[in-house]
Amino acid sequence: MAKNWYPIIDYSKCIGCLTCYNFCPHKVFEVGSDGKPVVVRPENCIELCRGCQRICPVEAITYFGEKK
Repeated sequence: MAKNWYPIIDYSKCIGCLTCYNFCPHKVFEVGSDGKPVVVRPENCIELCRGCQRICPVEAITYFGEKK
């Protein structure tokens, strides 16, 4: 599990489709009171996994720890 790698959601782009929440088998996300995903267990994210980023229909996910 990653300590220096986890998703960051750009809420100005996020449409609340919960694709990332439904995709992630590591339970990194929960659904917030506004119906949008929230990263609540960043330590569960697998380093260099980009699954949620790849399937996000509005490209609202980047990663802490990502080298630009």
